[in-house]
Amino acid sequence: MKTDFTPYYAVIFTSIQTEDTEGYAEMAEQMENLAKDQTGFISIDSARNAIGITVSYWESLEAIQQWKQHTDHLVAQQKGIKNWYAYYNVKICKVEREYSFEK
Repeated sequence: MKTDFTPYYAVIFTSIQTEDTEGYAEMAEQMENLAKDQTGFISIDSARNAIGITVSYWESLEAIQQWKQHTDHLVAQQKGIKNWYAYYNVKICKVEREYSFEK
């Protein structure tokens, strides 16, 4: 992911799911689509195996805070705590520079 915004912010969400995953995939897709419409959203990367890792990228800390407080996102957070997650951790990092390689 190459951006024209440096510095920018990364929200790293790491999780371990419970055995109850009913409705999780649909909610994850809904939240990703909703995040894409938020002011300050840049992009998202996600992978799920035994541990799920989702990294979303934002232009500012204010944009991250607005996303955290979005009504639909608050509902998803509560469902996650109640049903889907045995554990999660969130890290917010400032990205000072980036580089990549592609063959």
